[in-house]
Amino acid sequence: MRILVTGGAGFIGSHLVDRLMAEGHKVRVLDNLASGSMANLEQWKGSPSFEFIRGDLLDRVTTRRAVDGCAQVYHMAANPEVQANKASPEDHFRQNIEATYSLLEAIRGSKVEILVFASSSTVYGDATVLPTPEDYGPLAPISLYGASKLACEAMISAYASMYGFRAVIYRLANIVGPRSNHGVIWDFTGKLRMDPDTLEVLGDGSQSKSYLHVSDCVEGFLRGAESGEQVAIYNLGSEDRVTVLEIAEIVKRAAGYPDAEVVLTGGVDGGRGWKGDVKYMQLGMSLLRSIGWTPRHSSAEAVRLTAENVALVRGSII
Repeated sequence: MRILVTGGAGFIGSHLVDRLMAEGHKVRVLDNLASGSMANLEQWKGSPSFEFIRGDLLDRVTTRRAVDGCAQVYHMAANPEVQANKASPEDHFRQNIEATYSLLEAIRGSKVEILVFASSSTVYGDATVLPTPEDYGPLAPISLYGASKLACEAMISAYASMYGFRAVIYRLANIVGPRSNHGVIWDFTGKLRMDPDTLEVLGDGSQSKSYLHVSDCVEGFLRGAESGEQVAIYNLGSEDRVTVLEIAEIVKRAAGYPDAEVVLTGGVDGGRGWKGDVKYMQLGMSLLRSIGWTPRHSSAEAVRLTAENVALVRGSII
C-alpha cells in the first residue's frame, strides 16, 4: 500500500520510513525540513517505492496532493519543543493544531483508511497516578505543547468518528535514539563540549521520567495500528523511569567526561527544569502489552545507547 508519513525526514519519522520501506510499502514523505534532514532519508533516494515532497502542512494544496492515493497516514510532523523559550504559543498553534486541521481536511473525503498520530504524555499534565493509564482524567496539560497535542487528539477523534476512517493515537514518553537532535541528552552533550569540567542540570535533578528507544517506538506504532477500533488511544513508553541526575552520569561517561562536576540550577516550581516541565512521568503499558508489544530496552538502556550515539556524532569522545 502507499503510506504517507508527515515529518518523515525528522527523528522519529525517518526511523518509521526505514521500517515501512523495509516491509515493502510505497512510502511518501511530506516534510518542510524545518527540523528534519534529507540525510535521514539518504538510503531511499532513487528508490521507485519512495517519494519525497518538500512542503508544509499549512499549505492546503500541497497537503491534499500528499494525501492523494494513500491508504494510511502516519502524522509525525509537529513542533517538538516543550520549553517556552524554544517555541511560542503561535508556533504550537500553527505547527501542531492548525497543521493537523489541514491534514484532517485533506483526509476528509479521501481514501485514507487509517490515521496514526504521534501525541504525547504531556497531555496528562501532572498525573497523580503513576504509571498513568490511558483512561486517566481529567487531562490537564501544564505546557502549551501538551495542550496543542490534546487539541489535536480531540480533532482527530471527531473527524474519524464523523468521516469514517480509523484513528490510532499514541501518547509517547520521551523517545530517544539515533538522529535525535534535541532533548536532554543532546543538550547535556553540547554543554560538555563547551565546558568539559562542568555540567549544568536544569532543576533539582530529581525529575524522573520514562525514556523509550526509537526502535521500540516504531514497533509499537505498527502493532497498535492493527487495532480495529474507530479511535484507539495507546500509551507508548518504557516500563520504568530514570532521573535527570542518572541521565547526567550516563551522558558524562558516554561523552568521555566522567569527572565533570554536576551543577544544579534548582529550577522552578518545586525543582522543575522550566515552566511546563512535568516532573514525574511514567505511562501504564497494559493496553499495548495486551496486543503483544513489549519494549526491549529499559529507560536507562535507551538513554545510554542514545548518549553513545550522540557523543560519536558530535565528536565528543576523547
